[in-house]
Amino acid sequence: MKISRVIENMKPSGIREFFDLVIGMKDVISLGVGEPDFVTPWNICESAIFSLEKGYTSYTSNKGLYELRLAISKHLKNKYALSYNPDHNILITTGVSEAVDLALRAILNRGDKILIPDPSYVSYEPVSEMAGGKTILVKTSETDNFKLTPRLLKKYISKGVKAIILNYPNNPTGVSYSRKELLALSKIFVDNNLIVISDEIYDELTYDFSHTPLATLPGMKQRTIYLNGFSKAFAMTGWRVGYACGPEEIINAMTKIHQYTMLCSPIMGQLGAIEALRGSSGSVLEMKREYKRRREFIVSRLNEIGLYCAMPEGTFYVFPSIKNTGMNSVEFAKSLLYKEKVAVVPGTAFGSQGENHIRIAYASSMDNLKEATERIGHFLKNAH
Repeated sequence: MKISRVIENMKPSGIREFFDLVIGMKDVISLGVGEPDFVTPWNICESAIFSLEKGYTSYTSNKGLYELRLAISKHLKNKYALSYNPDHNILITTGVSEAVDLALRAILNRGDKILIPDPSYVSYEPVSEMAGGKTILVKTSETDNFKLTPRLLKKYISKGVKAIILNYPNNPTGVSYSRKELLALSKIFVDNNLIVISDEIYDELTYDFSHTPLATLPGMKQRTIYLNGFSKAFAMTGWRVGYACGPEEIINAMTKIHQYTMLCSPIMGQLGAIEALRGSSGSVLEMKREYKRRREFIVSRLNEIGLYCAMPEGTFYVFPSIKNTGMNSVEFAKSLLYKEKVAVVPGTAFGSQGENHIRIAYASSMDNLKEATERIGHFLKNAH
C-alpha cells in the first residue's frame, strides 16, 4: 500500500465534504463556514500594508516575532493575570489549527490515550490519530447542554489516559464554562495527572459571563497548553496567526516540530497581530455586540419556527435540534440546501453525538439571517 493506513482510513472533513455540494450553486445563503462576515479592521490591514512598504517580507524567528510574543504576554497578563515568558513559554503558529497539531505531536507517544468530547471541532480526532494517539470520545449529552461534567469525565478516565482536548466556548455547540464549572473539572485533571490542550480561540466571544482561562486555576498552569489566536475575535481568518502558551519543555518540543515543518507564521500576519492587540479593542467590542444581537434573533426565530435551540454562551454558532422533523442531520442539511438554498452543517460532522442537530453560523448579516430563517420555516412547513 502506497498510502499510510492512518490517512487511508481517515474520513474527509464533514464540513468541507458537505460544502463541496454548495460550489457552483446560485443564490445560496451559507450559514455553514465558521468565518466572521466582517472585514479585518482597517488599522490592522494598514499596519500590514505599511510593513510591506517598509520591506518586511522575510522569515521570522521560528518562535515568531519577539514583539508579538511580548504583546501576547502583556495582553494575557493585563486581561487575565496570566503570566507567560515571551522567551520560553510562547510560540507563534500558523493559525490555531497548527497549534493543535503541534501540541498533540509534542506530547503523544504511539498508543497514548487522549479524551475528546463529542461533539467537537472536526480536526481534533483525526489530528490526534495522525499523532499516534488512541482517541477516546467522551459522549456528552443534550441533557447536560453538551457540557463536560465531572460525573461524565470520571466515567471515561481510565488508566493510561494522558491528555484531554477542551474547547470553550465550544465549536459547534456554543456552550462555555463558568469559573465554578472549570474548578470542578480541573480538580479531576490534577488528580489524574492529565495534560489539557485548552483551545480558547473564542474567548473574546463569551456573552453571559467572563471567560476564565483554564491555566489561571490552581494546579493547572503547569499542565495546560493554552491555545488562542486572532482569526475569530479580530476577523483575521486568512491571516493565519495563532499562538500556544505553556510549560517551557512542551513549547520547546512544539517549536522543534514547527521549525522542521512550518518554519514560521508569515511576518505580515504577525505584524498585523501586533496592531490587533495594540489598537483594536473597540472593533472587537463592536463585532461582539453585533454577534450578540444576531444570537438573540436567531435563537428566538428558530424556536418560533419549531426547532428547539438553546442559547449559546459564546462563539457565533447555534446547534438546534432537528429531532422533531424525523430526518437525520445529513438528510436535513441536504434537503434544506436543495429545496431552499440554505447551507448549514450536519451535526454528525462534529461526532456521533451531533446526530439530530445542525450547526448554524450566525456570522452573517441580519438580512441573511432573516431570509434564511424564513426559508427554514418554509422548509419545515412543507416537510410535515
